[in-house]
Amino acid sequence: MAAPQKVTFNGSMGELAGRLNLPEGEIKAYALYAHCFTCSKDVFAAKRIAAELAANGIAVLRFDFTGLGASEGDFADTNFSSNIEDLTHAVDFMRANYEAPKIMIGHSLGGAAVLSAAKYAPEVQAVATIGAPADAHHVVHNFGASLDKINEEGEAELLLAGRPFTIKKQFVEDLCKTSVKDHAATLKKALMVLHSPVDQTVGIENAAEIYGAAKHPKSFVSLDDADHLLSRERDASYAATVISAWASRFVGPDGIAGSPSASVH
Repeated sequence: MAAPQKVTFNGSMGELAGRLNLPEGEIKAYALYAHCFTCSKDVFAAKRIAAELAANGIAVLRFDFTGLGASEGDFADTNFSSNIEDLTHAVDFMRANYEAPKIMIGHSLGGAAVLSAAKYAPEVQAVATIGAPADAHHVVHNFGASLDKINEEGEAELLLAGRPFTIKKQFVEDLCKTSVKDHAATLKKALMVLHSPVDQTVGIENAAEIYGAAKHPKSFVSLDDADHLLSRERDASYAATVISAWASRFVGPDGIAGSPSASVH
């Protein structure tokens, strides 16, 4: 398979760095992938899922959100709203240079972001989330005791995924005013919710809330004993295979987006 192409485009606060996985043959459709909180486009799950989709004819753009990976900007100045802006810029870039995405995939907070941003991409027919929180403020519990410092002093440095990040009060406030369930309820696109019942970062109850709020066609897939980041190859590969098979039903000339028969419970 061909190596992913490097691309850049303007985001909410500067230039964003992305990689485009392209199929070797005919392109059935394009997909947009949003990585997990404080991760990057090159986290294992993102690379594995993008490669699997490309192998099945679906081109995938994955990019670093502002202030992460190789993208410009200061992470401390970002928030959930800026993530959504970054996603809409990515959709605009794809629409102008390739084709607007028909599929959106998001991992963790990236899942919450694609549920929120999908309404800005009318071409999108299907959305898949992996370990997504039902409300963006569920992420705040990861800040632990530092939350008091953030509220009192306006910011605090936290160690997340082994790296230091500055979190500002505006980030927390922006998260807490967002209802992912409301976006799921008004999605009007096919939805697949993937979640591990033993996820220690975002509990399985979040998947139930998102699934319950969404309208048909919708599907739920258990990731069994996978961890939140799908750090084991077998877990990322399983998610990739399932998403690829499911997404193929909504793209190409025989796509059936909007058909209740596409739902799997």
